[in-house]
Amino acid sequence: MAEELSFYDVKTKSKFNTSEYEVREKSGRFFAVTKSPKGTHECWRVLSKDQAAKLKQ
Repeated sequence: MAEELSFYDVKTKSKFNTSEYEVREKSGRFFAVTKSPKGTHECWRVLSKDQAAKLKQ
């Protein structure tokens, strides 16, 4: 089971926790990306290289 992470939804200005996300790399940086629970947009969270490697396993 994936580790639960906290995300901040900029559009609705609310925080939420989820364990359903994917790790993406963009321009050499790593992000956890999930769908917003209150809309159709995505929420992104910056990850360190070590954290991204750990979550990809």
